[in-house]
Amino acid sequence: YQEVKLDCGYRLDLLVEEAVIVEVKAVDRLMPIHQAQLLSYLKLSGCKVGLLINFNVKVLKDGIRRVVNDFPDTLRSLRALR
Repeated sequence: YQEVKLDCGYRLDLLVEEAVIVEVKAVDRLMPIHQAQLLSYLKLSGCKVGLLINFNVKVLKDGIRRVVNDFPDTLRSLRALR
């Protein structure tokens, strides 16, 4: 298995300062699968923050979602402090 190379991976739309992944869409509405895709990119890259931007909206701010990686781990750490 160590000699087998798979020609697959992920393609980020934008990577800002090697810290923020920006996934760009132009769809009627953002679906859970879009957020799951961005979260997968965050986990694979090690980045903590991503933006999901849908350009198919009347007001751009309505098409922006912020996604954070490892947020549940932070909650677990806070609970452990109790």
